[in-house]
Amino acid sequence: MTQVDNDLPTNPLADLRLRRPPFWMVALFLIAVVVSWLPLVVAARRRVSTSDAPRISIAQDMGNQPKYKAQHASAIFADDRADRPPVAGTVAVESLNNDDHYFRGYTRGPDGKPQFFADFPQQVKINDALLARGQQRFNIFCSACHGFDGNGHGAVNNRALDLQSSGASGMSWTQAANLHSDQVKQRANGHIFNTITNGIRNMAGYSGQISPPDRWAIVAYVRALQLSQDQPPSAIPADKMEAIK
Repeated sequence: MTQVDNDLPTNPLADLRLRRPPFWMVALFLIAVVVSWLPLVVAARRRVSTSDAPRISIAQDMGNQPKYKAQHASAIFADDRADRPPVAGTVAVESLNNDDHYFRGYTRGPDGKPQFFADFPQQVKINDALLARGQQRFNIFCSACHGFDGNGHGAVNNRALDLQSSGASGMSWTQAANLHSDQVKQRANGHIFNTITNGIRNMAGYSGQISPPDRWAIVAYVRALQLSQDQPPSAIPADKMEAIK
């Protein structure tokens, strides 16, 4: 039998293993990791906080420069105003709008009074797409007062009349026009276009909300609504009559 020398190590690789680092080194590493998170915490906090102080701008570039802001005074001009009105006669790009028929619906006669155009401008092509667009715009902007059928009994109109009849304080409302009345039917297309643009009596204008093409589309749809109420059943094609029975 071979005698084992007890002086030899039982594991020859024991001396090659990394020793456990000392406690102070582990603690220092953990502290460094936690400290490295602090900039992230500060940045996250800054993103949701507000301050009256201006931002710190290291690279100024054109961030800060002398300039006039709204309502500032200026000694350069005689009226001491930095805000300057548009130069008389200037027109914004693509805003000349020199076609009275298309953009206004009327022209000025020799006496200076408006003369409304009876027909549609040549830019407006009456087709199914135009009527569908007019119906969509009418339902959005007009039906609230005039009703979806144009009879003047929209939801806003009816509610206002109810409040007025109940004696609501300071409530004053004018009945929305019935678009099927003889008075409206006899108006020229340009007159209805101008009404949409600038309003009439207590009705406000919609030139800021509805573009000229859409205003003409609404006029075409109003005419279609009026036509739908005036035609006898014999005017409806036989195949269409079967569909609505």
